[in-house]
Amino acid sequence: MYPRANTLGIITKDNYILLEEKEGKHAKGEGLYYRPIGGTIELGERSDETLIREFNEELGIEILITRYISCIENIFMIDKNIGHEITQIYLTEFKDESLYHKEVFAITEGNRTTKAKWILKEELFSGEKVLYPNGLTKLLKQEL
Repeated sequence: MYPRANTLGIITKDNYILLEEKEGKHAKGEGLYYRPIGGTIELGERSDETLIREFNEELGIEILITRYISCIENIFMIDKNIGHEITQIYLTEFKDESLYHKEVFAITEGNRTTKAKWILKEELFSGEKVLYPNGLTKLLKQEL
């Protein structure tokens, strides 16, 4: 097994970050956790191209990438199984500014549908809500 290369986009409005809400087992336990929107980088695809494609495929929206933030290497365990992700993080924004007024976004991946919503930065920074990948909370505290 090899590390998974992926990319995630950070969209903010006021004191909020748009995040996908997921539920299940994660490295810190079980329950709700949050992750920025993005996905796996395909062979021959640049990470910024992946991000634009993923937002279009999963939410049906167009984004602009405004700035590269950093790379996070996340090695974690779930049920004695090791996971390893190398993640490119970008600051992004909606092309259509009216989307900032939308509260909940449906995310479709194959047969699975989840939702993305605006989460207060302080809930993430305080640890009240779990944010993945590991290390992203610290990075966003510095960058946002």
